[in-house]
Amino acid sequence: MELEVSAEAKDKRLNRLIAMTIVTLSVFIALCHIKDENTVQAMERSEAHAIDTWNEYQANKTKLHLAENSRVQLAVLAAPGKADAALARLDHDIGKYTAQTPMLADAARAHEADYDRLRLHHDQFDAADAAITTAISLAAVSALLEMAALLWVGWGFAAFGLFMGFEGFVGGSLHPALLSTLLG
Repeated sequence: MELEVSAEAKDKRLNRLIAMTIVTLSVFIALCHIKDENTVQAMERSEAHAIDTWNEYQANKTKLHLAENSRVQLAVLAAPGKADAALARLDHDIGKYTAQTPMLADAARAHEADYDRLRLHHDQFDAADAAITTAISLAAVSALLEMAALLWVGWGFAAFGLFMGFEGFVGGSLHPALLSTLLG
């Protein structure tokens, strides 16, 4: 019993649609990947800046605490009039640290907010990647089975993936929360 397999497809139109779909989606997902990698690098920079700024905030608070304690000790232990210059320097330092502390906290929070903004776009690119990969897989299976219905389902996934990818590119605010929760 011989089985003959034909490499020729019955519906060339279907194969052309599948080929155009795969090429288009592959190019788009490659562009999304480049943009997503840049987004991830920016996220890493924002996170590093936030950590550095929070560390500077903590150091500033420690210096403030030490200056305040030093001032109290000097005021208590020094003879009257003998430590005025040192007390003035400590008062200046205390004022400087007190002024810097809220600015550092605000800067650290701004870096964290930037990270969160970038994370949204990273999630959008992840959703685009998942949907478009599924669409490409469905297109490949539709070519093997010569089923146009599978290609239509793939196009549905592709539409969602293209939409999420465009959201990532233009800085849209739609977040694939359910998908991120399920996969994250």
